[in-house]
Amino acid sequence: MIKKDQVVTVSYRIEDETGETVEAVETPVSYLHGRDSGLFEKVEAALEGKAVGDIVTVSLNPAEGFGEWNPEMTFSDAIENVPPEYRKLGAVAEFHNGAGESIQMTVTHVDAGTVTLDGNHPLAGKTVTFYVKVLDIRDATPQELQNGVQQMPSLH
Repeated sequence: MIKKDQVVTVSYRIEDETGETVEAVETPVSYLHGRDSGLFEKVEAALEGKAVGDIVTVSLNPAEGFGEWNPEMTFSDAIENVPPEYRKLGAVAEFHNGAGESIQMTVTHVDAGTVTLDGNHPLAGKTVTFYVKVLDIRDATPQELQNGVQQMPSLH
Protein backbone atom coordinates (compact mmCIF):
# COMPACT_ATOMS: atom_id res chain seq x y z
CA MET A 1 0.00 0.00 0.00
CA ILE A 2 1.34 3.40 -0.96
CA LYS A 3 2.43 5.58 1.94
CA LYS A 4 4.92 8.36 2.64
CA ASP A 5 8.60 7.70 1.89
CA GLN A 6 7.97 5.00 -0.69
CA VAL A 7 9.15 5.03 -4.28
CA VAL A 8 6.09 4.54 -6.46
CA THR A 9 6.33 3.64 -10.13
CA VAL A 10 3.38 4.43 -12.37
CA SER A 11 2.26 4.82 -15.96
CA TYR A 12 -0.46 7.30 -16.84
CA ARG A 13 -2.71 8.84 -19.44
CA ILE A 14 -4.30 12.30 -19.49
CA GLU A 15 -7.57 13.06 -21.28
CA ASP A 16 -9.07 16.47 -21.97
CA GLU A 17 -12.73 17.40 -21.52
CA THR A 18 -13.70 15.75 -24.81
CA GLY A 19 -12.14 12.42 -23.84
CA GLU A 20 -9.22 12.86 -26.23
CA THR A 21 -5.90 11.53 -24.95
CA VAL A 22 -3.52 14.49 -24.73
CA GLU A 23 -0.63 12.66 -23.10
CA ALA A 24 0.12 8.98 -22.53
CA VAL A 25 3.18 7.69 -20.71
CA GLU A 26 3.62 3.94 -20.91
CA THR A 27 7.28 4.04 -19.89
CA PRO A 28 7.31 3.65 -16.10
CA VAL A 29 8.02 6.81 -14.12
CA SER A 30 8.85 6.91 -10.42
CA TYR A 31 8.38 9.43 -7.64
CA LEU A 32 8.94 9.65 -3.88
CA HIS A 33 5.48 9.62 -2.29
CA GLY A 34 4.68 12.35 0.23
CA ARG A 35 7.84 14.38 -0.36
CA ASP A 36 7.72 17.20 -2.90
CA SER A 37 6.94 14.63 -5.56
CA GLY A 38 6.07 17.09 -8.30
CA LEU A 39 2.68 15.45 -8.77
CA PHE A 40 -0.52 17.41 -8.59
CA GLU A 41 -1.66 17.27 -4.96
CA LYS A 42 -5.01 15.68 -5.84
CA VAL A 43 -3.31 12.95 -7.92
CA GLU A 44 -0.86 12.09 -5.16
CA ALA A 45 -3.67 12.04 -2.56
CA ALA A 46 -5.65 9.62 -4.74
CA LEU A 47 -2.66 7.27 -4.88
CA GLU A 48 -2.30 7.13 -1.07
CA GLY A 49 -3.12 3.62 0.16
CA LYS A 50 -3.28 2.07 -3.32
CA ALA A 51 -1.57 -1.20 -4.27
CA VAL A 52 0.31 -2.51 -7.31
CA GLY A 53 -2.14 -2.98 -10.17
CA ASP A 54 -4.60 -0.36 -8.93
CA ILE A 55 -5.73 2.33 -11.35
CA VAL A 56 -6.85 5.71 -10.05
CA THR A 57 -8.91 8.21 -12.01
CA VAL A 58 -8.61 11.84 -10.99
CA SER A 59 -10.24 14.85 -12.64
CA LEU A 60 -8.60 18.24 -12.19
CA ASN A 61 -10.27 21.54 -12.98
CA PRO A 62 -8.01 24.35 -14.23
CA ALA A 63 -7.33 25.67 -10.71
CA GLU A 64 -6.26 22.20 -9.54
CA GLY A 65 -4.35 21.37 -12.70
CA PHE A 66 -2.67 23.44 -15.38
CA GLY A 67 -4.13 26.82 -14.42
CA GLU A 68 -6.56 29.20 -16.02
CA TRP A 69 -5.87 30.39 -19.57
CA ASN A 70 -4.37 33.87 -19.33
CA PRO A 71 -4.88 36.13 -22.36
CA GLU A 72 -1.92 38.25 -21.21
CA MET A 73 0.34 35.29 -22.05
CA THR A 74 -0.36 35.64 -25.79
CA PHE A 75 1.54 37.86 -28.18
CA SER A 76 0.92 38.72 -31.83
CA ASP A 77 3.41 40.35 -34.18
CA ALA A 78 3.70 41.18 -37.85
CA ILE A 79 4.87 38.11 -39.73
CA GLU A 80 7.88 39.93 -41.16
CA ASN A 81 9.18 40.47 -37.59
CA VAL A 82 9.12 36.73 -36.86
CA PRO A 83 11.96 34.44 -37.99
CA PRO A 84 10.84 31.99 -40.71
CA GLU A 85 11.21 28.91 -38.47
CA TYR A 86 8.45 30.32 -36.19
CA ARG A 87 5.94 31.06 -38.93
CA LYS A 88 4.19 27.68 -38.67
CA LEU A 89 1.52 26.33 -36.31
CA GLY A 90 2.94 24.38 -33.38
CA ALA A 91 6.44 25.87 -33.59
CA VAL A 92 7.91 26.46 -30.12
CA ALA A 93 10.11 29.42 -29.23
CA GLU A 94 11.89 29.96 -25.93
CA PHE A 95 12.29 33.47 -24.57
CA HIS A 96 14.43 34.70 -21.64
CA ASN A 97 14.03 37.79 -19.50
CA GLY A 98 16.73 39.80 -17.75
CA ALA A 99 16.34 37.70 -14.57
CA GLY A 100 17.29 34.55 -16.47
CA GLU A 101 13.75 33.14 -16.40
CA SER A 102 12.54 31.43 -19.54
CA ILE A 103 9.15 30.81 -21.07
CA GLN A 104 8.21 28.57 -23.95
CA MET A 105 5.65 29.97 -26.35
CA THR A 106 3.83 27.99 -29.01
CA VAL A 107 2.68 29.41 -32.34
CA THR A 108 -1.11 29.11 -32.25
CA HIS A 109 -2.12 31.24 -35.25
CA VAL A 110 -0.52 32.24 -38.54
CA ASP A 111 -2.12 34.22 -41.34
CA ALA A 112 -0.85 36.42 -44.16
CA GLY A 113 0.05 39.27 -41.82
CA THR A 114 0.51 38.03 -38.24
CA VAL A 115 1.87 35.29 -36.03
CA THR A 116 0.41 34.63 -32.58
CA LEU A 117 2.40 32.95 -29.81
CA ASP A 118 0.85 31.58 -26.61
CA GLY A 119 2.85 31.12 -23.39
CA ASN A 120 0.04 29.32 -21.55
CA HIS A 121 0.42 25.62 -20.86
CA PRO A 122 -1.40 23.76 -23.67
CA LEU A 123 -3.87 22.40 -21.08
CA ALA A 124 -4.45 25.73 -19.31
CA GLY A 125 -8.13 26.48 -18.86
CA LYS A 126 -9.13 22.85 -19.36
CA THR A 127 -10.45 20.20 -17.03
CA VAL A 128 -8.33 17.07 -17.45
CA THR A 129 -8.62 13.52 -16.22
CA PHE A 130 -5.61 11.47 -15.15
CA TYR A 131 -5.68 7.68 -15.34
CA VAL A 132 -2.74 6.43 -13.27
CA LYS A 133 -1.75 2.76 -12.96
CA VAL A 134 0.43 1.68 -10.03
CA LEU A 135 3.21 -0.54 -11.36
CA ASP A 136 5.53 -0.89 -8.35
CA ILE A 137 5.90 0.22 -4.74
CA ARG A 138 9.01 -0.08 -2.60
CA ASP A 139 10.58 1.60 0.42
CA ALA A 140 12.90 4.45 -0.49
CA THR A 141 16.61 4.05 0.15
CA PRO A 142 18.32 6.48 2.57
CA GLN A 143 19.90 8.18 -0.45
CA GLU A 144 16.50 8.62 -2.13
CA LEU A 145 15.04 10.02 1.10
CA GLN A 146 17.85 12.57 1.15
CA ASN A 147 18.09 13.39 -2.57
CA GLY A 148 14.80 12.29 -4.09
CA VAL A 149 14.23 9.91 -6.96
CA GLN A 150 16.25 10.79 -10.06
CA GLN A 151 13.53 9.85 -12.55
CA MET A 152 10.68 12.27 -11.89
CA PRO A 153 7.29 12.08 -13.61
CA SER A 154 5.69 14.84 -15.58
CA LEU A 155 2.40 14.67 -13.72
CA HIS A 156 2.69 18.33 -12.83
